[in-house]
Order: sequence, then structure tokens, then C-alpha cells
Amino acid sequence: MVEQLVTIFVTFLVVIDPIGVAPIFSALTRGGDDRYRRRMALKGVFIATLIMLFFLFTGDALLRFLGISLAAFRVSGGALLFLLAIDMVFARPSGLRSATVREQEEAQYKDDISVFPLAFPLLAGPGTLTTILLTTSGLHPQEQPWLFLGLLGVLLGVLLLTLLTLLLAPLLMKLLGETGANVIDRLLGVILAALAVQFMLEGLRAGLFGA
Repeated sequence: MVEQLVTIFVTFLVVIDPIGVAPIFSALTRGGDDRYRRRMALKGVFIATLIMLFFLFTGDALLRFLGISLAAFRVSGGALLFLLAIDMVFARPSGLRSATVREQEEAQYKDDISVFPLAFPLLAGPGTLTTILLTTSGLHPQEQPWLFLGLLGVLLGVLLLTLLTLLLAPLLMKLLGETGANVIDRLLGVILAALAVQFMLEGLRAGLFGA
């Protein structure tokens, strides 16, 4: 179980990408004082947490309601995460894990960027929600309570780490700079690509061979 939780932690860490979100958050809150940035960070992470917890507790039921098999979702979800990994490796912004250019331009005219684009799509974006559904599909809290609690703790831990990086965004940008943040993103993208392929292989194996 520990090995499984470590894999889940790495996956969430890569997909939510606290280091990659920090420079975008810093740009969106440019001109605001420390109190404003702190309020946006706290509110944005809180709203993103609510969205993620909703998918965490209802993900399996949602797939059953839509009639989507676990194998099919693993293949499609893995493909989506692989596209996300490509964006990370090439340091290319996309709507999968960040706000688009037009969305960021729209956010510049808003006083409150906590819901959009911070909570969604920066933190609780399609890649993150897909990862939650992939890790919770087929997991029954009644049968595997400790694994489910561990998964919940891992998710909350990554969100807490994300909150810290947002609060320390100005300091991180001084230490890493844009180039340093992109280097870390590229390394995490390579890891995510491998995890995405693993999801797809598991889905194909289950769909073709019932294993």
C-alpha cells in the first residue's frame, strides 16, 4: 500500500504542479499587496480542494452512471495525461493545466482570480480531475478504507504544498526564475509521460484480456 500511495503522491504532485503554477499566480496577482495575494491563494486552494473532493468521493459512481468501463477510462485518461506531459516537457502552456492566453487576459481585469483561473483550470483542471478519477475508479472505501484514507491524505498534502508555493511565489520566482521553473516542469513531464503510458497499458490489458 505504501508503494501505491507513493505513486499516487508523485502523480498528483506532477499533475497539480505547484512549482509550475507559482509563476502564473505571481503574474496574475502582480500589482497586489501581500494581503491580496494571501487571500487569493487561500481562497483558490480552498475552492480547488472542494472540487477535487467532489470528484474523489463521486468519481466511481459517476463512471458507473455514465456507463464508462474502467478499462476505457484508463486508456482515455492516460492519453489525456500523456498530452499534458508533452506540454510540460516542451514548456508549452495549454488549457489542460493552465489558463489560455485569452483567459489570462480576461483575469487581468478581475479583482478576484481565486475561482477563475486559479481554482479552475490552474489547480483543479482537466488533468487533475482525470487523475483523481483514474486513482479512485474501482476503489471502494468500505473494502479498502486505509488505502482510501491514505489517498485522501496524499491529495490534501499536495494541496497544502501547493498553498505554500503560492504564498511563497515571489520568493520562488527570485530563486528559480522562469528558466528554473521550466527545467523542473520538464523533468516532471517525463515522469508523467511514463505514468500515463502505464495507465494506458493497464487499460488495454484489462479491456483486451480481462486482466
